[in-house]
Amino acid sequence: MNGSHEKQPIRGAFSVTKLIRVGFGATKRANKVSVMVYAEQEGNGDITIWKLNKNHIPFEKYDKVSFDILMAEYSPEPAFYQEKIFPAMRKVAQGIARGERLRVNGQPYGAEVEFLQVLEMDEANVRATFGLGLTYLDRNETDKGQQVFSKLVGIEAAFSEEHKHMFNEFGIKLRKNKLFTEALQFYSRAQKLSKLDEHLLYNIGRVLIEIKEYEKARVMLAKAVEVNSEFAEALKVLELLDKKLKKTA
Repeated sequence: MNGSHEKQPIRGAFSVTKLIRVGFGATKRANKVSVMVYAEQEGNGDITIWKLNKNHIPFEKYDKVSFDILMAEYSPEPAFYQEKIFPAMRKVAQGIARGERLRVNGQPYGAEVEFLQVLEMDEANVRATFGLGLTYLDRNETDKGQQVFSKLVGIEAAFSEEHKHMFNEFGIKLRKNKLFTEALQFYSRAQKLSKLDEHLLYNIGRVLIEIKEYEKARVMLAKAVEVNSEFAEALKVLELLDKKLKKTA
């Protein structure tokens, strides 16, 4: 476990005792069960409690507590963190780094192996899921790409600010693989869950051009330019689109 709440942010394993009711009627009784969790302090001081999966990886937010409540209701388990959680999290991080490096270096089959191994340990890992999907789309394996797309659309965390570059790249790859319906679905999900972004609007515009929805595409590109008036690529495509629309008018 990491330091005090005043200096380093808290990061570590804690146990909490829960009462579990079992049985029915006359045989009903309450059993005390010790549950192991992972706690991590955020920048604003709040402490997020995570459930651990069977591989000791934090996978689902369970609660948000203050430092005082953490100290009153949870027991620190530094040995469990050092021996179980930290090595598992490090293994996942290293696997993702290797997978991303292999993919960028044009070794998609090696990348696939790394991402699949990470997902065996942490099945909802966003970066590994994106990496796997991008790897399949790099190889033009659209069926496998669609399967990963279906999974990603259901993971809300995939569309958070920290993963923005990945969901933009994934959407572009869907478009380049001519999966236009999926690309639009993906971007619209991203639009609902993330703040207004010129690259997102531009990419929606590009998909709409591909499916010949020119008027709708123009609206999106104009919005992208409204968000960032110096977005050269969007300005260029908008200009070409305006010429096209004038010709057909």
